[in-house]
Amino acid sequence: MALNLPTFYKRLGSSIVFVAIMLTGLLWNEMVFLVLICLINVLCLRDYFRLMHTIYPETTWPDWLTTTMQVIALLLIVPVFFIHYISWNVIGLAAMAWVILPVTPTLLILGGVLSKKNALLAVLQSIGGIFYITLPVILLLLLRIDSIILPIALILMIWCNDTMAYLMGSFFGKTPFSSISPKKTWEGTVGGAVLTIVCAGLVGHYSQTYRMTDWIMLALCATIAGTLGDLLESKLKRMADVKDSGTLMPGHGGALDRFDSLLVAAPFAYVYVVYFMK
Repeated sequence: MALNLPTFYKRLGSSIVFVAIMLTGLLWNEMVFLVLICLINVLCLRDYFRLMHTIYPETTWPDWLTTTMQVIALLLIVPVFFIHYISWNVIGLAAMAWVILPVTPTLLILGGVLSKKNALLAVLQSIGGIFYITLPVILLLLLRIDSIILPIALILMIWCNDTMAYLMGSFFGKTPFSSISPKKTWEGTVGGAVLTIVCAGLVGHYSQTYRMTDWIMLALCATIAGTLGDLLESKLKRMADVKDSGTLMPGHGGALDRFDSLLVAAPFAYVYVVYFMK
C-alpha cells in the first residue's frame, strides 16, 4: 500500500490538533483539564448516542434525553475532581457514593422508561455509554491528579503509535489486520507498536522519574489497548454504515473518532499505575 500523502497529512493534522488540545489542558492546570475532560465526555457521548440511534433505530432517543444523559455523566465526573482534595478516605468515598448511587439508577430509568419501543436496549446503551466513555474519562482525570507525566506520556504514545502504524503500513503493509478496518495491516500495526515501545524504552532509559519497565508497560497500553479502541469504534461505525462518528472536524470526523484509542487505553494504564507502578 503506497503512501497517500493527502491522507497522511489529514491524519497528521488531526493527530496534531488532538495532541495540542490535550497537552494544553494538561499543562495549564487541573481545573482547565477538568473543563476539557467534561467537554470531551459530552462530545463523545453525543457521537456515541448518534451511532446507537443509527444502529438500533427501534430505540427512540429524543435530543433532550441525550442532553440529559450528558448532564448526568458530568455529575459523575466533577465530584471526583473535588474529592481528591479531601483525600481518598471514608469521607471522600462516602461523598462519591452519595453522587453515584442516586445518579446511576436515574440514568437507567430515563434510558428505559423514556424509550418507547425497546426499554431494555435503551438501558444497555445507557450503561454502555457510561463504561465506554465516562469511566475512562474519570480514570484519565485521576491519572492527571496523580501525575501530569502519566497522561502526557499515554497521549504521546498513542499519537506515535497511530502515526508510525500508518507509515509502516503504507510502505510495508500487505497482510490485512482485520475485516473491521480493511486499511489496517499486520505490518503496520506491529511496526507501529514496536517503534512506539522502542521509543518508550529509550525515554525510560534516560528518565529519572519512572522505571524503564513502567514506560514500556504504558507503551503496551497505548499500542495494544489503543488499537483495540480504534477497532471498537470502527466496528460501531460499520454497524451504523457511516464513515465518521460525527462532524466536529470536517474531513477528520467527530470527537469519538479522535479519542477512541485513548478511551480504551486509559483504563488499562490506570490499572497498571495503581496496582503495579507504586
